[in-house]
Amino acid sequence: MTPSVTHVTGTITGDVEVRFTQGGIAVCRFRLTETPTQWDAAAQKWRDLEPIPYICTAWRDLASNAAESLVDGVNVLVKGRVTGVKDNSIYLSVGDLGISLRKRIAYTETSLPSPIAARPVTAPPAPQPAPASRPAPGRPGSPPAWWEQRRASNWS
Repeated sequence: MTPSVTHVTGTITGDVEVRFTQGGIAVCRFRLTETPTQWDAAAQKWRDLEPIPYICTAWRDLASNAAESLVDGVNVLVKGRVTGVKDNSIYLSVGDLGISLRKRIAYTETSLPSPIAARPVTAPPAPQPAPASRPAPGRPGSPPAWWEQRRASNWS
């Protein structure tokens, strides 16, 4: 029987541990918590179900990259093989791993941001209405000529 492959979206809980075998191969281990949601028709909103804990293990380059990239609280996408269930946790051997972009921005080594990319993306400011200009004297709606003359002479 082949191991079950699954895809999990969850949050890293705790620190990522990295160790090396006697042959120098990197192995990392991290905890992941998936919180499934369910639509509650009576309340007309989504509600969280019981969290599902995972203990994930990655090897070689994936382990090194995960140890450098992952911290507590980061949302990730994991593809892995279920290797066991013990102490109410599901054990996964991770085959692929990515950072979820739902709540953050991620950059790769080949696409490091320029200073302009560090600014948050926002909508352009709404155009401000142009200041009301005075109609030229003699036009309908403009003040009488004597008003403009007194105003020009500092109301003396």
